[in-house]
Amino acid sequence: MSVTHPGHRGSILLEDAEVVAHVPWPGRQHVLTLHAPRIAARATAGCFVHLTCDEHLPMRRPLSVQRADPQAGTIEILYKIVGEGLARLAHAVPGDRLSCMGPIGQGFVPDPGRPLALLIGGGVGMPPMVFLAETMLARAAEGFRPLVLLGSEIPFPFQPRPSTIVVPGIPGVAIAAHPLLESWGVASRLATLAGFAGCHAGYVTDLAAEWLGSLDGPARARVSIYACGPTPMLAATARVALRFDVPCQVSLEEFMACAVGGCAGCAVQVETTAGPAMKRVCVDGPVFDSRAVFPAATP
Repeated sequence: MSVTHPGHRGSILLEDAEVVAHVPWPGRQHVLTLHAPRIAARATAGCFVHLTCDEHLPMRRPLSVQRADPQAGTIEILYKIVGEGLARLAHAVPGDRLSCMGPIGQGFVPDPGRPLALLIGGGVGMPPMVFLAETMLARAAEGFRPLVLLGSEIPFPFQPRPSTIVVPGIPGVAIAAHPLLESWGVASRLATLAGFAGCHAGYVTDLAAEWLGSLDGPARARVSIYACGPTPMLAATARVALRFDVPCQVSLEEFMACAVGGCAGCAVQVETTAGPAMKRVCVDGPVFDSRAVFPAATP
C-alpha cells in the first residue's frame, strides 16, 4: 500500500494569528486556539503550522493542528512544554498575536476502500487523530467508522469520561474515552502504564493488537491504520500492521528548522520502488506508508 497524497494545495500561508484561547492542562500541556482564517480554511488532518513562540526567539516551532473551524476561522493546537520556545509560548494570552505559517505537510489520506479506520495517537501525537476522526465523521456517508485509541503516560489533556459506546474486542475494563469524540459518537479508548482510572493498563499498540485480533478475516480486510506519536510507538504500530496484514499510515515527529523543505534537516530514509531515498518530513510528509519508513519491522 502506498500513500498517494492529493495534488498541491498552493503556497504555504503566513498569517498574523490572534490568540483566542489558551488553556493549561496537567503535565505542562496546553491547548492553544488561534484565529487564522486562511490557514483554517485549508488545514487537513496531519498538517502542521510553524509558529513563532516569542518575538525574541528567531526559531519557530512546528505544531500539529488538532482541529480547524473554517467558519470561525480558528485552528486548535495541543502542545507540551519542551524547551525554551514552548515555555515562552505558554505565556501567550488572548489578544496576543503570533506569526503563523501553514498549513504545511502532506497529511493523512483516508481510504474509503477500508472504512474501518483504526486511529492510534500517543502523547502529543494525539491531535492529528482528533482532526482525522472529525474528518471521517464528516465523510460518514462513505462508510467511515473510526475507532480512536489514545495513549499517554502523563495526565490526558482533557477530562476522560466513561464511554457509552460498546466496542467489541476491547476489554471491558477499558472504559475511559475522549469526551469530545464521545460526544460526536466516535468510539475511543485510552491506554496508559500510569494507572489512570478506566484506562487500558498497557501500551496503546497492545490494545490495538487486541482489537485487531478479535476481528474475522472479512472485517480485518476493511481496516486501515493511521498513527501519530513518538518513533518507538510508530515502529510498534508498524509491527502490528504487518502482523495483521493491514495497511498503515504514520505521521513522523522530527526536529525541524525551516519546515518548508529548504534546509533538509528533517530528512529521513524511506523505501521507494526505486530503492532507498531521503525524504523531508516537513513537505514530503509528515505522513508516510509505515512499510516505507519501517521496512525492517517484524510482527
